[in-house]
Amino acid sequence: MKFDYNSYPYPSTRRTIFGKNGMVATSSPYATSAGAKILLEGGNAVDAALAASMTLPVVEPTGNGLGSDMFALIYFEGKLYGINASGRSPKNISIEKLIEKGYDKMPSCGVNVINTPGLICGVMKLHEDFARLGLDKIFEPAISYAEEGYPVTPQIAKLWGESVEKYKNLNRDEFEEFFKSFTINGRAPRDGEVFKSPDLASTLREIRDTKGESFYRGDLAEKIASEVERLGGFLSLDDLRDFEANYVNPISTNYKGIDIWEIPPNGHGISVLMALNILSEMEIKDREDPKTIHKIIEAIKLSLTDAKTYVADPDKMKIEIERLLSKDYANDRRAKISERAKSPEAFKINSSDTVYFATADKDGNMVSMIQSNYAGFGSGIVVPGTGISLNNRIENFYFEEGLANSLEGGKLPYHTIIPGFMTKNKDALGAFGIMGAFMQPQAHVQVLMNMIDFNLNPQAALDAPRIMWIDDKKIQVEKDFRPEIIDELKNLGHEVEVVSDFKNMGRGQIILKDKDVYIGGTEKRTDSNIFSY
Repeated sequence: MKFDYNSYPYPSTRRTIFGKNGMVATSSPYATSAGAKILLEGGNAVDAALAASMTLPVVEPTGNGLGSDMFALIYFEGKLYGINASGRSPKNISIEKLIEKGYDKMPSCGVNVINTPGLICGVMKLHEDFARLGLDKIFEPAISYAEEGYPVTPQIAKLWGESVEKYKNLNRDEFEEFFKSFTINGRAPRDGEVFKSPDLASTLREIRDTKGESFYRGDLAEKIASEVERLGGFLSLDDLRDFEANYVNPISTNYKGIDIWEIPPNGHGISVLMALNILSEMEIKDREDPKTIHKIIEAIKLSLTDAKTYVADPDKMKIEIERLLSKDYANDRRAKISERAKSPEAFKINSSDTVYFATADKDGNMVSMIQSNYAGFGSGIVVPGTGISLNNRIENFYFEEGLANSLEGGKLPYHTIIPGFMTKNKDALGAFGIMGAFMQPQAHVQVLMNMIDFNLNPQAALDAPRIMWIDDKKIQVEKDFRPEIIDELKNLGHEVEVVSDFKNMGRGQIILKDKDVYIGGTEKRTDSNIFSY
């Protein structure tokens, strides 16, 4: 028998999952199992999230690595916390220096696009402040998967193959270590094939044993900085030594009685809140009504266009967050929406890879967490002997002087990863997130409206077909939309492309709380699953 594990020609139904004592929802069955193991051993939601966080770079390296950034929202003992573990640009980088290297636009991969990685520092800060179990237990599943291996899941095998082909076609010496560390005889592992990474296992042990110090100020930091220097890049030992993850105050808006929370800029979660504010006083009918879909598209266009203009390192923003979330702003932008598709000051939407996951425990604590290299394996630069793949987050800066998000040394970039959370009357309603670069806020808006406006349960809210605004009047819609809806969107002035590939439409997880019961939904567009008990 020869199976295609990415082919599912017949519709199938995932069911909403319930649990009383805890829940873990991730994009990988192995990461879900890691979090489940920790909950069953007495860990809390933060312990489970950290176990998943450290397992995902091993089992889903196509979306994140130990060189990733991370954001999280943590509902702990009745209070909501936010953490920003995104790194700053190297102090020594500039647009001028990239021009001297021959670039006329921001590079997308290679040694010159590496930002200071924030994930490990963020993990250690959360462990110190919220965790119940020791690092030895939390890191054990990730180390086990790295050392003993795991069968690669179908969607990850597909994405892995795309990355290998990408780096082969670029044919640059700086990717040599990627092929040593993340291929089997020069090819991507196939679905169901066991992949091992003893280098990652050793690195995880060193991170665990030094509580992350080695990564920023010890042996691992020396290896990272040395490899970047050897390849002629900008990230230095000083950049690593000076990094610190920070707690931030989450931002919110009330949408039809429910408070929606996001991480503040430099993340673009604010664009979700801006779009919801625009939509909050519009007539929203049936989800299948093309006029409703049109309004959602136009609101998303405006909020993303404005986020592109204003979101940046908070110290560099040229407008107050409060103003972007104000009624005056929403009223002004709402007035720009007409019955026909319009062309805002648009920007191209790029594909990206990220991992989102959520956890909950018997005490009502919940975590909404997301981490990413940005695009696939990130920069494609892997530190020899460590399994550390380094991000390409520099690509999110603008290659133009004088803008809020222009590339400068030591600066936080416009960031695409956005965990979400919901509360009502200060009580937790649940954690949600949908990965996928500039699709993330678009999917947040659509999935939230599916639940709040259209009363779809969490699983159905994730299953529902999605739309992605690309630029100008161009949109992509999933093939599950009825043909008459697609035709009417065209009549309203939208340039519609129907897509069958799930990759760019986002991959989400939801854990809601109703009194003492958790309610979970997980993404049909990837290898997701949920543990509950």
